[in-house]
Amino acid sequence: MKREVITEEKIYIENDSLIIEGLLRKASPERGALICHPHPLMGGSMHNNVVEAIAEAFAAENFTTLRFNFRGVGQSTGAYHEGTGEAQDIIAARRYLANSGLSKIYFAGYSFGAWVGTNVIIRNNGIFTGSLFVSPPNKYFDFDWAKLNNNIGLIICGDQDQFCDPEVIKRQIKEMKTKLEMISGADHFYMGKEKELTDSLRKHIIKKEI
Repeated sequence: MKREVITEEKIYIENDSLIIEGLLRKASPERGALICHPHPLMGGSMHNNVVEAIAEAFAAENFTTLRFNFRGVGQSTGAYHEGTGEAQDIIAARRYLANSGLSKIYFAGYSFGAWVGTNVIIRNNGIFTGSLFVSPPNKYFDFDWAKLNNNIGLIICGDQDQFCDPEVIKRQIKEMKTKLEMISGADHFYMGKEKELTDSLRKHIIKKEI
């Protein structure tokens, strides 16, 4: 049976004095996924190819999805705030999903989005039902893995990634339940590897490994 195509709708989320622009795809009334984009100063936005691949993976498994622009990106007001303000953007977007009635909210962060999500997860234990990172840029940002405990179910990284060192991640998560999956031939940007990324994510979502 062919899956019904559900389109995304433009939404605007209040975040104190700021307005956050997002794209919401309504599906499950219970499960939702919040997806965060790469570095705003490097051209990152909710329209990034990896962000779209992540959203498609969750949508294919009937999750409600929300991807949004951090402050200062697209039609989101404000300006880049070195991760601190962006963490508040994540909390505001998560609150929006919770207020819509979703009882299970998952986090997916790509690159810079993963790093900002780390700080939110550490400071707000249990804020997400499950979390996953795609290419956390541990060569450039500090990820306090010990404080994350077992809050990250899955990490995906390309074996040609310029900014994510999987060997360091392997050592850091050795005592954790986090799964690490490598995508052969993929670098940090996953150009031409989007389908492999989506398929990998769907596999883990189906197995409830996030």
